[in-house]
Amino acid sequence: MLIDNCNKKLSLNVGGRLLDLSRPQVMGILNVTPDSFYDGSRCPNDDAVAARVQAILAEGADMIDIGGYSSRSGCADVSVDEEKRRLAIGLEAIRRQSPEAVVSVDTFRAEVARWCVEQYGVQIINDISAGELDDAMFDTVAQLQVPYIMMHMRGTPTSMMQSQYLHYDDVVADVLQYFAAKIDRLTYMGVNDIILDPGFGFSKTVDDNYRLMYHLDEFARIGLPLLVGISRKSMIYKLLDITPAESLNGTTALNVLALLGGANILRVHDVKQAVEAVKIVGKTIQ
Repeated sequence: MLIDNCNKKLSLNVGGRLLDLSRPQVMGILNVTPDSFYDGSRCPNDDAVAARVQAILAEGADMIDIGGYSSRSGCADVSVDEEKRRLAIGLEAIRRQSPEAVVSVDTFRAEVARWCVEQYGVQIINDISAGELDDAMFDTVAQLQVPYIMMHMRGTPTSMMQSQYLHYDDVVADVLQYFAAKIDRLTYMGVNDIILDPGFGFSKTVDDNYRLMYHLDEFARIGLPLLVGISRKSMIYKLLDITPAESLNGTTALNVLALLGGANILRVHDVKQAVEAVKIVGKTIQ
C-alpha cells in the first residue's frame, strides 16, 4: 500500500541543520566489528574501514550508520572500551573523508552514545533496545537533543531468539503498543526527533517479520519517521534457502515494499542498489 506522507514529520534536526525526509534516505552500514552476521560487511583493519567509508559515500548514501558491537544473535559481549576503540577507527575515517557527513552511532550504551556525539559530532543515536538495555539512554538523548532511532527488540543480542521472546499475541499490535509507551515517555522528556524501527530480525520469527512488512503502513501512520533495516537478513535467506551473500536481490525486493509502505530511511549494506530503488519508486509516485 502506498502511504501518503502529508501528515508525517518529514525532517530531522541533525547538528543544527534540517535533514529533509520527503525523499527517502539511504543509510549505509559501516560495521567496525569482526563478527557481523554478513561477513561481506566486516572491516578487519583501518584500510578496510577507510575503503568502506569511501564506497558508502561514492555510492550515494545520505548518512552512515556505524556500529562497534555486533547485534547478531548469540554475539560475543564487548567492553565499553573496546566498543569505543572500534568506533574511533571508523569515525576518524569518516571525518577525514567527509567532515559534514550525517552519522548515526549504532549502540545501546548511553556512555558510548554521548562520547560519539561529543567527541566526533555524531548527529543521530541508533539504539536497538529503545532504552531497555541502559536506563540512562533516554536521559542522555534528551540532554544531547539529537535524533533518536528506537528499535523494537526483546531480550538482549545474546538471548533475543530464545523461545520466550518469540511469542506474540499479535506481533503488529504488540510492537505498536511498545512504541506508543516509549513515544509518550520520550516526548514528555523533550525529545523532538524520534525515528521508529520495527526491528526486523530481532526477537521475531520469519513469519513475524513478513507480517510486520505487510502491515508497515500502520507504523508509518504514527506520524514519525520510519526506518527499515532488512538488508541481507534471515527473513530473506531462510525463506529462500540461500546465504546472506546471495540475498541482495531479496533485499532490494523488500526495500521496494518498505518504501511503498512508508519507510523514510533504508538501512543497507548495498548502497548503490538502495539508491536506485529509491529513485525508481520515487519516479512511479510523482
